[in-house]
Amino acid sequence: MYKQAIVIRKDLKMSNGKMCGQCSHASVTAYKLVEGKNNTIANSWFIEGQKKIVLKVNSEDELMDYFKQCKQAGIPCELIRDAGHTQLEPGTVTCFGAGPWDEREINKVLGKLKLL
Repeated sequence: MYKQAIVIRKDLKMSNGKMCGQCSHASVTAYKLVEGKNNTIANSWFIEGQKKIVLKVNSEDELMDYFKQCKQAGIPCELIRDAGHTQLEPGTVTCFGAGPWDEREINKVLGKLKLL
């Protein structure tokens, strides 16, 4: 089974709408990354119902630590930086999308984080 994880910063105090937008960017961007590298996994995840979870961290440092751990584990992931049109400064790192990838591998790295 495959799933996607989105990890978002809570310290930025984004509105619910802003968080949803950032998570959407992360989901689509990470999916496109996997689709380009391993179309079989991307298609399987899509057919399985696009299972995904949204997890929270408390700082940019914590976000970057988990992003690096995912990269080291071989999980495809993409950082999202805000364009700065509304609530945040341009270039602010808000979240990252990991996968879709093997659910067990994602859980090994991100399994201790709390759901948003």
